[in-house]
Amino acid sequence: MWVLFRGASPLRILLSLRGEWMGRRGLPRSLVPGPPRRRYRKEALPALEVPVLPLTTTEIRQYLRTHGIPFQDGHSCLRAPSPFVESSEVKDQTNTNASFSLFIDKTTGRFLCMTSLAEGSWEDFQASVEGRGDKAREGILLTEGPEAQDSEEIQRIWNRAVPLGELPDPEEAQLARVMFGLTKVTDDTLKRFSVRYLRPTRSLVFPWFSPGGLGLRGLKLLGAEGQGDRVRYVETTIPRPGAFHNLFGLPLISRRDVEVVLTSRELDSLALSQATGLPTLALPRGTVCLPPALLPYLEQFRRIVFWLGDDLRSWEAAKLFARKLNPKRCSLVRPGNQQPHPLEALNQGLSLSRILRTALPAWHKSIVSFRQLREEVLGELSNVDQTAGIRWSRFPDLNRLLKGHRKGELTVFTGPTGSGKTTFISEYALDLCTQGVNTLWGSFEISNVRLARVMLTQFALGRLEEQLDKYEEWADRFEDLPLYFMTFHGQQNIRSVIDTMQHAVYVYDVCHVVIDNLQFMMGHEQLSTDRIAAQDYIVGAFRKFATDNSCHVTLVIHPRKEDDDKELQTASIFGSAKASQEADNVLILQDRKLVTGPGKRYLQVSKNRFDGDVGVFSLEFNKSSLTFSVPPKSKARLKKIKDDNGLVAKKPSSGKKGSGSQNSETGSVQDPNSHQPDSS
Repeated sequence: MWVLFRGASPLRILLSLRGEWMGRRGLPRSLVPGPPRRRYRKEALPALEVPVLPLTTTEIRQYLRTHGIPFQDGHSCLRAPSPFVESSEVKDQTNTNASFSLFIDKTTGRFLCMTSLAEGSWEDFQASVEGRGDKAREGILLTEGPEAQDSEEIQRIWNRAVPLGELPDPEEAQLARVMFGLTKVTDDTLKRFSVRYLRPTRSLVFPWFSPGGLGLRGLKLLGAEGQGDRVRYVETTIPRPGAFHNLFGLPLISRRDVEVVLTSRELDSLALSQATGLPTLALPRGTVCLPPALLPYLEQFRRIVFWLGDDLRSWEAAKLFARKLNPKRCSLVRPGNQQPHPLEALNQGLSLSRILRTALPAWHKSIVSFRQLREEVLGELSNVDQTAGIRWSRFPDLNRLLKGHRKGELTVFTGPTGSGKTTFISEYALDLCTQGVNTLWGSFEISNVRLARVMLTQFALGRLEEQLDKYEEWADRFEDLPLYFMTFHGQQNIRSVIDTMQHAVYVYDVCHVVIDNLQFMMGHEQLSTDRIAAQDYIVGAFRKFATDNSCHVTLVIHPRKEDDDKELQTASIFGSAKASQEADNVLILQDRKLVTGPGKRYLQVSKNRFDGDVGVFSLEFNKSSLTFSVPPKSKARLKKIKDDNGLVAKKPSSGKKGSGSQNSETGSVQDPNSHQPDSS
């Protein structure tokens, strides 16, 4: 099997019609390959006396509007009528898109006129529009062709090269196909792409034609050197690589094409085009860079697929290039054993069409630009109260500090052992659940039966064991809440927990997850060696989940051991500072009953990323209802909460039993004591 190598030095192929020719740069006459690594000239940038302020798309748009220049918003460029085209030429163009032949890069402001081939910087464009200086539509900005001596060299080589299928010696043609891996690429494909073969140097010649195929602007020569059972490719370009901006295959692209596959090698473009029939282009410098000058030529495509290679560098390059071209229209073929270079895939008999169908979208919901956010920002500014989130009905003081419960945030909750953390957080979550916040509970410390009993008591605001005749009534109401329970208990793997949460978000539209508590996911598998590192990893996983899924996660973490006479601080949270750093909100249940007497509990908001308000408010525990929101013997307060939550007494139902189910195989998130109908 041939292993194909692309990395090689630039080799200046020098020859004349007589077989020898001395290049203008004084290079040797011999055709011996250069050093084994490809080298590019590093161009020095001129020193700037004054700093150049970055150009924004808004500034470009504003300038065009100010000067009355209409424009269209593209993927990476703005399109506008070209000031470098005579008005008569524009009138002759019936196609509106064709008349908008000037492309302006949104990031740099650099422009290219497809009709006149004028190009330049944003300052050049401004000077041309305003008629200033020597850059005022006089053709000075026309794209320069190759230098005279380069042009002569290009033409000599091109005239000497012949189509591979026209070689007089069949054995030589077959050897060339084997060396370049072209045994399955047909002569018709090579002719369609105008690929030729240069016999003196045993090199393939790939042409660079001007837009429209009107002129030859450059060449890329690809030589192949056998090294045992391997082949090393030796590549050179005329003109030099920094000025070689060919998109190989561009003359074959039709204006009607809306999808294209980009490759890093011309050989791969040949294989892809033949196997799939799709438009395909090869980048002039492979995975090294995607010159911004090429972006206008890619504007017409609604979908761009990158298939650059089979290694990590190719994958990283594809992701980087996609950012230039607008990631929402780009897809990437991930490198792998079954997804090699397109040419190798063709030679191995793989389905290139199938591989293309596996391309992953480059755009990700976690990465957006302000352009995608601007309408949402306006909506938040116009609806400040809604932006603050869902307000608690039982904890008005919590609303005063946190303003509300918001999606996509991470709340860390802590408190001393035995202070009532689980009881408080149950009521905290139940309050939101009664207002339609779909909630998933992950209780690893106490059973779901016990947790459901506590929450049902808080919901009914009284102990039902003393009034069992009302159980069915309250159980029916409780069952209608959008409340779900994980069936895990004890030590759990973080991956399993995250997968279950993901399932709940997708199936049940859960937007609030309570994890009680983090310590039950530490010490599992490989994480047991370092508890601090394990906790940091878990906190990071929950942070990412909350952000990616726009779901609020409330995470209970035990504090460090502190003296009973000391209040807890943010630094008291067990582990490193990562938990408090990652959290949007930090709540601490303070318990001073051991110092100043019973009943002295209060909640401290020590971090609030939303608007920075922090503070404390007192809590009084009501043992009969297991709540912190209803002061003992406060019947008026009790009635108000019932009215707010719509807890109006009804006649008991006819013996409906909460006989819910539990499925350990699928990781069901149903309460094992109450079945939640699918329609809820």
